[in-house]
Amino acid sequence: MTSLLEIRDLHKRYGTVEVLKGVDCSMRQGEVISIIGSSGSGKTTMLRCINMLEEFQGGTIAIDGQEIGYETADGVRRRKPEREIARQRALTGMAFQQFNLFPHMTAAANVMLGLVKVKKMSRDEARALAEKWLDRVGLLSRKDHYPGQLSGGQQQRVAIARAIAMNPKLMLFDEVTSALDPELVNEVLQVIKALAEDGMSMLIVTHEMRFAYEVSSRVIFMNQGRIGEEGNPREMFLKPKTERLAEFLKTSAFN
Repeated sequence: MTSLLEIRDLHKRYGTVEVLKGVDCSMRQGEVISIIGSSGSGKTTMLRCINMLEEFQGGTIAIDGQEIGYETADGVRRRKPEREIARQRALTGMAFQQFNLFPHMTAAANVMLGLVKVKKMSRDEARALAEKWLDRVGLLSRKDHYPGQLSGGQQQRVAIARAIAMNPKLMLFDEVTSALDPELVNEVLQVIKALAEDGMSMLIVTHEMRFAYEVSSRVIFMNQGRIGEEGNPREMFLKPKTERLAEFLKTSAFN
């Protein structure tokens, strides 16, 4: 089966600090991969490279066979034109730690915006699709509410609906529960779990170990800018092969 995502020898630096040190990763359509690891291990940076929110200095990323962000001609690596990068960025949807909703727009209007501006849908088409996805995340009854009238968990669910409505090939979740009060975490995790059960392809950076164990088809443990270990959740969590992963799990909430 052709890979949906192929990362080869990915290197990312901030000045003289190398954050990603030669990451290799493949992902098939329909997989759910959770990325775990200590703060500063490169998890979020890898996601941001995949959708070109960050430039990277070496290696290649391909989504659905398309090399993302750069092209090499005559041995020279060049950044692709911004219009092409914007088109490629639409291959992925991303939900962030912060919800990034427009406060002056209703939940429905937030979801509709990209559909109208980027997908060029009519407002009627966009509204129907927005309402479909708001219903899917349990918020159809709040479609006309503004972000300030919604809880943090509800705002995050609107943000997820907005990303998925754009019909990306791959969804990226970056610590989407870390800004939420503990009692609101589960409602967001349940939405992601339901999407996983529907077969959506997802890369999930998370510190929710029990969730990663339950929802993932595969887990990647990042350690100091490299993949320290990867495998199926049962093996990773119950029989870690490396001492570093065993130490990390001892200090995590997994039990």
